[in-house]
Amino acid sequence: MNPRPVIATGQQIGAGWSPALSVAKALAALAEARRTGAEAVYWLADEDHDRAEVASVVGVSGGRLARHRFRFNARLGTATGWLPWTPVHQAEAEALWGPVPEPDEPTLRGHVLALGRALWNRGLRPFSPTDPAVRQPIQVELERWRALGLEADLIRQAGRLEAEGAPLPLDPRVQAAWFSLDPRTGLRERLDPGQPLPPGRWLSPGAAIRPLMQSLLMPVTAVVLGPSERAYWRLCEPLWERVDLPAPKILPRPSVYVVPKGFHGTPGHLEALRLGAWDRLAAWPGELPSSRFRTTEADESWPASLQARFRLEQERTRQRLAKLDRRLHREAAATMLGGDPERLRQALFPYGAPQERVIPGLTWLRNEALLEAVLARMDGAPVILVEEP
Repeated sequence: MNPRPVIATGQQIGAGWSPALSVAKALAALAEARRTGAEAVYWLADEDHDRAEVASVVGVSGGRLARHRFRFNARLGTATGWLPWTPVHQAEAEALWGPVPEPDEPTLRGHVLALGRALWNRGLRPFSPTDPAVRQPIQVELERWRALGLEADLIRQAGRLEAEGAPLPLDPRVQAAWFSLDPRTGLRERLDPGQPLPPGRWLSPGAAIRPLMQSLLMPVTAVVLGPSERAYWRLCEPLWERVDLPAPKILPRPSVYVVPKGFHGTPGHLEALRLGAWDRLAAWPGELPSSRFRTTEADESWPASLQARFRLEQERTRQRLAKLDRRLHREAAATMLGGDPERLRQALFPYGAPQERVIPGLTWLRNEALLEAVLARMDGAPVILVEEP
């Protein structure tokens, strides 16, 4: 019997399921699996070791967003699945976000697994590639791959992509294709070409080869990827044939915005909101204050210093009136959108970035009605607006 096809997605595991876009990816994979009869799998990228990324989060302090960074007592280079999650981390998390489920195990991986229960209950299966039961059996095949010299293929592909003007977020001429991973401690270290694998270690592929290992471990037919992921997946385009695996179909991750109740905007309004360009949303229908200002030239009989001061005061007046114009455009935009556009901008673009890239996924995962609303809207649209339940 052929195994059930898999729709995969995933993210480097982060405290609080940060960022929230990881929840959007998970729901997109689940929706596609339901449409096609496949199984949805969430790849816990727990052998990555970008500690700054997984530890840097945003919480709420005094009603305002506040940046926070968790500290982990583990050697630099320790993969994220092995980072300890202690009662101190749990207390920090609850101070940031309120009640947080106890971890399934005393690690960051255990914390993420506990937070994801709302997704697991909906049929999404978590998958850890560092589980010895699935990882140990593929070591021989990974060693075969390494002997193929895939690094040269990656470098040639990087050159082709550069010649096309395509983005290259991962440069194989600098970043390692292979690492060693100690399954006891989680220590992950670079392996240069020709360098032997230390005894007792696992071969650990770099980001450019990881897509191949994912398909080696599961019958992946499609993957949900964000823009940066799609860019570095292009690096492995020549490698699928080299390792005798079919390349999965790539499904772009939709962007999700959770908007306040009564919001009347559309995805086409988001860029103007981000920029604070209220006049692009809804211009004031009547006369603007600046239209009543008439400039005149300075009298040349005045002293030069007074002429300069006159022109300066005129410019200041123009700037003040432009602020009044902006206030009227803001009023018009508020009427059109159903809320103050500046408050909407702060809610949808905290720190100037889309909310899904800033807020932790935990804030969505604890809201069952919101998850159902987002899941229902996963219809292939690139941008999804969901009203707060």
